[in-house]
Amino acid sequence: MEYETVASTVNRIAFIGNYLPRQCGIATFTTDLCESMASEYPQTNFIALPMNDNEHGYLYPPRVRFELAEKDLQSYQRAADFLNINNVDVVCLQHEYGIFGGKAGSHILTLLRELRMPIVTTLHTILREPDSDQRRVLEEIIRLSDRLVVMSKRGSEFLQEIYQAPKEKIDLIPHGVPDMPFVDPAFYKDRFGVEGKTVLLTFGLLSANKGIENVINALPAILKKHPEVVYIILGATHPHVRQHEGETYRLSLQRLAQEKGVEGHVIFYNRFVDLEELIEFIGAADIYITPYVHAAQIVSGTLAYALGAGKAVVSTPYWYAEEMLAEGRGVLVPFRDPSALAERVNELLDDEARRHAIRKRAYLFTRQMVWQSVARRYMQSFERARIEHRRTAQRIFSFRTLGNRPGELPPLKLDHLHRMTDDTGILQHATFIIPNYSEGYTTDDNARALIVSILLESLGHPEALELASRYLAFLGYAFNLQNGFFRNFMNYQRQWLEERGSDDGHGRALWSLGTVLGRSNNPALRRMASRLFEQALPAIVNTTSPRGWAFALLGIHEYLQRYSGDRMASQIREELANRLLHLYQNARSADWLWFEDRLTYCNSVLSHALLVSGHAIQNDTMCEAALESLHWLAELQCSDTEDKHFVPIGSNGFYIKGGERARFDQQPIEAQMMSLASLAAYQITEDAYWQKQAMRAFEWFLGRNDLGISLYDPLSGGCRDGLHSDRANENQGAEATLAFLHVLLEIQLMQNVIPQVAKSQE
Repeated sequence: MEYETVASTVNRIAFIGNYLPRQCGIATFTTDLCESMASEYPQTNFIALPMNDNEHGYLYPPRVRFELAEKDLQSYQRAADFLNINNVDVVCLQHEYGIFGGKAGSHILTLLRELRMPIVTTLHTILREPDSDQRRVLEEIIRLSDRLVVMSKRGSEFLQEIYQAPKEKIDLIPHGVPDMPFVDPAFYKDRFGVEGKTVLLTFGLLSANKGIENVINALPAILKKHPEVVYIILGATHPHVRQHEGETYRLSLQRLAQEKGVEGHVIFYNRFVDLEELIEFIGAADIYITPYVHAAQIVSGTLAYALGAGKAVVSTPYWYAEEMLAEGRGVLVPFRDPSALAERVNELLDDEARRHAIRKRAYLFTRQMVWQSVARRYMQSFERARIEHRRTAQRIFSFRTLGNRPGELPPLKLDHLHRMTDDTGILQHATFIIPNYSEGYTTDDNARALIVSILLESLGHPEALELASRYLAFLGYAFNLQNGFFRNFMNYQRQWLEERGSDDGHGRALWSLGTVLGRSNNPALRRMASRLFEQALPAIVNTTSPRGWAFALLGIHEYLQRYSGDRMASQIREELANRLLHLYQNARSADWLWFEDRLTYCNSVLSHALLVSGHAIQNDTMCEAALESLHWLAELQCSDTEDKHFVPIGSNGFYIKGGERARFDQQPIEAQMMSLASLAAYQITEDAYWQKQAMRAFEWFLGRNDLGISLYDPLSGGCRDGLHSDRANENQGAEATLAFLHVLLEIQLMQNVIPQVAKSQE
């Protein structure tokens, strides 16, 4: 179907996504789309805002006007300002979870929420089984976008059925392909020295999920019937794979070819080729093969290009291939089945008439996919987005009131964290803001600091790796292999003062290690943390402290976000969570909804751990007990004054059931743990009550407390150690400072992930 060029009323369009010369599929797609539209609409100004995955960036063409640092949240805010002041009419976002910073790529939401122009989002990945963060991010992108572009019918179905996207908001526009001639493969073969050969081709950035080993395993059976076959593997190793794993996958393929005795029939071109050379490689192929090993791929640029050149295609049945190769446009084979692959390839090579018919059907089908036609359809989507955006803007006042937007957060200041950290780790105490060497170090505080440093990494702060390395090294030194527990207290002379720390300290160390494993993208940190986590985890089962169990459960929860198949960790989670549930069921009464007969320190961590564990293992009884106890604690720790500020249980006597509650000394760790537990409750329930509880506890640091005194010191970047009945404790130790930083960073991350429209109001 031909699409006539529409007269554009759009003056300036901005594309957000990766851009060549960065080597990745999104960069190729964004560049091809942008350049095709620029060619089709020369009167319109097209600019690009690419994501940089390294600090140096790339040698971009002039069309690139603004570069974003992938992991730097402030970079996204600056990009939004840039777009708003530069009279951009439409923003076209290329969405793929992995190219943006933050949990599930949530940093991009910070940019989108601030834009004043219409947004058209092209979705390159639509997951059938997203995790909770992936779902929230995509649902928020759907809400913020005026139009959604998908490249397959299945993608449109997923958006509607799984993410409840309105059908009328979705445009189905195919993946673009170059306008390539339909030629005989022999025309190009002499350029690669394969004249007279039958060429099988796979191209694209190499990574283990491409399944190329299955083609090599099929080659002996193919060569037995067709000894003239050569298999060309075209493409550099994916840059991120190469950074973390080197050329391990490519070398394994080369070894496999030698083991199978087919090394003389396999050609590796270890390069990222430009479009002109790629067309020649595709042109030389008799059969194109995509042997991917997983079904969950909603689009494939390499498959689209092969079909656009009129190639006979043999592919595994991933989602996009099933749709594109239907009606005789290609041949499907089962996943990881070299025998079936060899059989289908041999059938096509034996039947030239059938192979040519498949080629012709593929070529004719893709005439609607040439970039010129795709560019026109995108412009139609942009024009529609502008019309719909104007209508929406007339009905809805665009600025959010204070009641519908999060409060302003204090700027992040790390001066005191650096002041308290030396070459060994973070020191325990301070006299005012001066580190107190005589009190030495604790594993407790270094575990807390490790969590903070990983959150800094999630927000793209450059000093995160240096800090995390120091704190993780401390934990490694603290672990006592002889008894399987962490030591805790170390003096300034680096001498351990005991052979085993507390149960709580052991659990807190596991929390920090699980956070590294679940959230860090640095493989060196994860490898070190993995070894410690595996060695230290079994011992928690033999401890008796409920808080130690709870800290460990938070660590296990973080860990299983990435390594969900770990049976031992899952079993320990279930064991510890059941212990907490039994404690609650045994101690609970009509007027005392708690796990013990007293409230002491870090109280809300018990509810927090039970909630995230119960939610993960789908245990409603656990979730109900966790929310009931947390709600009771939240109401108990609320003042009876008009402002309803947070009043934690005081450490000067705590609160024993039936006794008198201690009002002071109020500790920062209580505000920290209540805020974190409430954030988790909000993330799981989407009930605005919990968002307000999280902010109420956090605002305790900022002066919304019994004395109206700010515990946070904006000049030093530290936090005062506590609130007495008449004053604040002016010392700014590690525990207090880390408590404040931990909550601040989690709120920043949470505001970025969770949509700012809640289900219910307090």
